Amino acid sequence: MFRAIVSTMHEIAQLKFAKRFVVAVFLIYLLPALASAGLWAMKEHPTGYRNARWSSAGILPEAKADNPAAIYVYSAMTGGLKGSIASHAWIVTKQEGAARYERYDKVGWGTPIRRNAYPPDAYWYSNMPRRVLELHGEEAARLIPKIEKAIEDYPYGEPGGYHIYPGPNSNTFVAHVLRSVPELGVVLPPDAVGRDYLPNGAFIHVADDWKDISLSLGGLLGVSAGVRSGFELNFLGLVAGFDVVNPGIKIPGLGYFGTGYQLGV
Repeated sequence: MFRAIVSTMHEIAQLKFAKRFVVAVFLIYLLPALASAGLWAMKEHPTGYRNARWSSAGILPEAKADNPAAIYVYSAMTGGLKGSIASHAWIVTKQEGAARYERYDKVGWGTPIRRNAYPPDAYWYSNMPRRVLELHGEEAARLIPKIEKAIEDYPYGEPGGYHIYPGPNSNTFVAHVLRSVPELGVVLPPDAVGRDYLPNGAFIHVADDWKDISLSLGGLLGVSAGVRSGFELNFLGLVAGFDVVNPGIKIPGLGYFGTGYQLGV
């Protein structure tokens, strides 16, 4: 009799936990994602790739007029319905005195890592780039070779090394570079789906400077914590969390609200 009572109480506790878990997932992840999809549907969007705007957004100076070495990381919402919750990121570098910028993207068509396929500050599917990182001068000059080495070492840099979800994709590529060069001091925005996919099937990544740690199950479930990440929980690629160093909150689908990321204007 006693065992039956204990077993019943245990089952009730499990049901309560399951119910609370489902409610939490709905409120924290699904509801904001649905709200983002609704807001997205109310806006005008290009009908396809050929109709989208891919020209310069005019937010970078001419390379010749910007003499010091420079590093930029940009992110912009992508196209189609996935654009309601997912973005695309890329890296831009310029050596001191160089006459042009160098842009690096990972894409799912053609050669996955593309160099200068688009203007460095171009719209992405007609969406304005957001500036994630901007670095100039001696520090940029010091870190550019490390960035180039990280790009060279990216394990999914050949044709076929791209899977839109959960990764490895364009954001997996940029996140790999940011992890490989922690001195850059940033992580991608929470809407950069695929950024939490750790290359080579890794379950854990500890930054070389020990300021960040990430646990990930194939980019589908995970947790990140540290100076750059703040505290984040990844559920099926949707990220919720908060940042203390750059105060703000990270809301699935809706993105980051705080002082860390800016519109590239």
